[in-house]
Amino acid sequence: MQIVDAIHTLWSGLPDPLQAEFGTASIVTELRFNPVWLTALMVWLYLCLYFVQRVQFSPLVPKPYKAIVNLITLFAGPIPLFLLLIVDSAKKSFQSGDSFFEVLTRHVEDMIANIRSRSTGAEEDDSAIRLLDSSGRSIDEIYSHGRMKREDSRILDMTEQLIADALDRRASDILIDPKDESTYAIRLRIDGVLRVIKELKADTCKAVVNSIKAVSSMDISEKRRPQDGAFMAKKGGATSSFRVASAGVLSGEKLSIRVLNKDASIFTVADLGLSAKQYSSIEEAVAKPSGMILICGPTGSGKTTTMYAMLNEIDRFTRNVITVEDPIEAVLEEASQIEINPKADITFAKALRSILRQDPDVICVGEIRDEETAEIALRASQTGHLVLATIHCDSNAAALVRLLDLGVSPLLLSSGLSLLVSQRLLRRLCDRCKRAADLTSGLVEEFKKKHIDASNMFEAVGCRHCDDTGYSGRMAICDIMVVTDELKLDIANDEMLVKHLRSDGARKDRFNLRKEGLRKAAVGATSLTEVKRVTG
Repeated sequence: MQIVDAIHTLWSGLPDPLQAEFGTASIVTELRFNPVWLTALMVWLYLCLYFVQRVQFSPLVPKPYKAIVNLITLFAGPIPLFLLLIVDSAKKSFQSGDSFFEVLTRHVEDMIANIRSRSTGAEEDDSAIRLLDSSGRSIDEIYSHGRMKREDSRILDMTEQLIADALDRRASDILIDPKDESTYAIRLRIDGVLRVIKELKADTCKAVVNSIKAVSSMDISEKRRPQDGAFMAKKGGATSSFRVASAGVLSGEKLSIRVLNKDASIFTVADLGLSAKQYSSIEEAVAKPSGMILICGPTGSGKTTTMYAMLNEIDRFTRNVITVEDPIEAVLEEASQIEINPKADITFAKALRSILRQDPDVICVGEIRDEETAEIALRASQTGHLVLATIHCDSNAAALVRLLDLGVSPLLLSSGLSLLVSQRLLRRLCDRCKRAADLTSGLVEEFKKKHIDASNMFEAVGCRHCDDTGYSGRMAICDIMVVTDELKLDIANDEMLVKHLRSDGARKDRFNLRKEGLRKAAVGATSLTEVKRVTG
């Protein structure tokens, strides 16, 4: 009211003709507060600012003209972007031969996909999963900006659900295989055993395969040539990494996805479940300043996890630890990790040569595959370095034979090796449903002769908690060979040792693994059926 009185006072000082022409009432009326117009003004202001930001990152606006378009958009709001969208749609329609409305519809779908992607990221909770490529782009962004346009968000949701289901079930591998021309099977390897979880129609599953290939930075148009890729998945605060391999097969395209073990970096030797004697042997070998510890076993036997467990026993603050891996499965703090990349000419042998010039105390070799890598690693173990390495072999004896077959000299092998560890993984019985094993009287008597107590043996049943398998989780059984001075002499001098290792060595190693498996079964940790399946 004071403002209105002041206006009346000022108005009374004006000449009478001006007061008669405009009128006091009209001026006061125009100054009245109108909430509708003020709200509309604020909305338009924020809309203009928002579209200025969109212009800044829009591919429709050439870079030299962004400043001018920004200035126009600051006052005109969405009108410039709308005009640019119409012009761009008309241009692409003319170039591609598609109708104008089809191109415009695709542009609108891209905009909706962007909004959906941002809203999903803003409202993400612990239960949501997001698939990201190596650069951090989400699968929604890849589909909305790439040449392949997203026609159905159901495919993306199905892909994310497949990965989330694999993580929830603790799967180590996801296999997508064509059964025939019309059906694909999706299988998960859980605790080392494959099982079919669902079957999908070929058209639907091909779309899922393309979405995984897209987020893995693979060529979705190539169906026959083998390809490799990688992607990540974020669920809450956890991040999981995946390696993807594709191959053309008889009825279509096969996809294999390896789930990298993100928990490997926190494992210790004590978590492996070894006997006191085995634990002591590994601790003694890891504590040495030099020598080679060689871990052997078939694919999927947990060699890399055991190697990480040994690395976690080392004080990485006072010792320079460098690893060469293919791929890097987990991040180790205070360690330098190198990933093999054949395309960039980074091989195990070349990486090892460069490592030796970096003052290492501990060298970790992800896998010995050739003579050159084996020789460099063994020579490093002789020159004051502790070397940890893995090799694909069935037994400790087979590892020695393979290294000799690769061309490594017996003298170099005997002087470099300090410990061999052959291991397998046994499935643990589910504690919720396992029951006492029904053993025959003959089997009980046989266990008594071997001084094995069979009263605590159990067998698998199956329940909803273990997915009706009777097992949940896995544990390691190991056969450890300490390379003593006597064994070093045998390797270096006895030419008959190779023949002996070929004939009796592998059999003895299998016996030792079976013995360790029976010890696990005797305490109710696993079943006799599982021991037989793994050790033969």
